[in-house]
Amino acid sequence: MTGDIDSAADLAQDVFLKAFERLNSYRGDSKFSTWLYSIARNHCLDEMRSRAARPAETSDTLEQLAGSDWDQVSRTLERRESVQALRQMMQEALDETEAKVMTLHYVEELPLDSITRLLRLENPSGAKAYVVSARRKLQRVVTRRRGN
Repeated sequence: MTGDIDSAADLAQDVFLKAFERLNSYRGDSKFSTWLYSIARNHCLDEMRSRAARPAETSDTLEQLAGSDWDQVSRTLERRESVQALRQMMQEALDETEAKVMTLHYVEELPLDSITRLLRLENPSGAKAYVVSARRKLQRVVTRRRGN
């Protein structure tokens, strides 16, 4: 889900610590692996939400840019502005589930069937329906912004 092995290792460690601390809450109503999976899923989704809410770290970017040529600096800044604009449009136009699905599919590159299971989507089309809806909403925002 993170796209980064170090971050994934940190999250896995957090999940196992949480599971250990809450071991007494395991009731045996389901398989242990299901219980552990739900802890992992919730922890990772919480982390993704908190990362999305945090502003981009500018000090790291400035250090990277200091040793770069100006074309690279310009491209990096444009990319960051594009990412920020996309986040703003997603926040403006999409509901929480649509935003999660889009992030998991296009950023984390998870297949739609995996996202359907991960988010426990119960509609017949699963995550695909949310992608279609989100694309439509984002296209309306883009069209509106271009018109202004």
